[in-house]
Amino acid sequence: MTDNEHEIEQPDERVPKRVIGTPAPGTSMLGAAEKEADAAERDVPGVTLPDEAKARKAEKIVALCFAITFLAGIAFLISYVVFQVGSPEATGVSNLALGGTLTLAVLGLAVGIVVWVRQMMPKYALVQERHTMASDEDDREVVSETFLQGANESGFVKRKLMRRTLLLAAAPLGLVPLVLLRDLDNSKMPGAKFNKLLRHTVWGEKTKEGKPLRLVVEGTGQPIRAADFNSPGGILSVVPEGYEHDLNALAKATLILIKFRPEELKSGVKQNWTHDGIVAYSKICTHVGCPAALYEQTTHHILCPCHQSTFDAADGAKVIFGPAARPLPQLPITVDGEGYLIAQGDFNVPVGPSYWERGDAEAEAREKGGQA
Repeated sequence: MTDNEHEIEQPDERVPKRVIGTPAPGTSMLGAAEKEADAAERDVPGVTLPDEAKARKAEKIVALCFAITFLAGIAFLISYVVFQVGSPEATGVSNLALGGTLTLAVLGLAVGIVVWVRQMMPKYALVQERHTMASDEDDREVVSETFLQGANESGFVKRKLMRRTLLLAAAPLGLVPLVLLRDLDNSKMPGAKFNKLLRHTVWGEKTKEGKPLRLVVEGTGQPIRAADFNSPGGILSVVPEGYEHDLNALAKATLILIKFRPEELKSGVKQNWTHDGIVAYSKICTHVGCPAALYEQTTHHILCPCHQSTFDAADGAKVIFGPAARPLPQLPITVDGEGYLIAQGDFNVPVGPSYWERGDAEAEAREKGGQA
């Protein structure tokens, strides 16, 4: 055995190490032999090459935008974990944090790409003639070469800072859909308490004296006597007494009060929930929650001005037109000893638009004999 056979082959230190975000030495990003094409060598008239000094400055701007996207993506993931929903206020903060960080991430990525294309790539006009749809081998080869040439012109291979920050920016954005899929699992939802808040309104509560809540005129807080609200076709926007300035409560508890003649009421209206032809419906549209308060006296139609959902007030506020899928919930009302209109209790179904667990609430209402 010779001395040469005992020698251990040492790695060639001259071979450069591969860095994440860069192609392997001697190859392009598509795996073929790297072709450093210069835009000036293209057989295309009117080519305008970017100024290298301006291109380097633009590259730093692009890298900054991609870095902002990366940080905003990380902030989105952190916000999703930190800002949990458990109340309307907490949900508002969560929506603001998630929406703000995701907007910043997408905006940074978009601005970076726009600056990249406008400031760092050559400019020229191309006219493509129409041909038959089927492409022969020569055409496909030309497309491949053009694509490789365009990739080189973009600077993706040449400009390491821009390429690496782009990959860095895309990393957290790729995790965003995976994180949001968590909400598809009901068992992981943090909304048990929040869900209860959505199902109920303050109409089910009592005053300090233990009495039911009175209906008062929205804006003035004036209690309403049934005897004073006696003109058929009349309509009032009312709120629960004591909550006139509680915006969270009013977001679910605001009502429209309509006076009917007894013969005008149809089977859809729960008669034992009315008083002397007076019916109370939720003012919150069941489509997306707009205030449905436009009323046509001759047809008894309630109109939501946002998306034109129309409800038949004389027939339990059933949907007769538009995108709303459910009637406006009816509130059970009566009068107290002084003749003022009061609530008999809460709505029997959740008010407003649909949400994830609404089906459970409607099932509970059906079990109790309510109308879902």
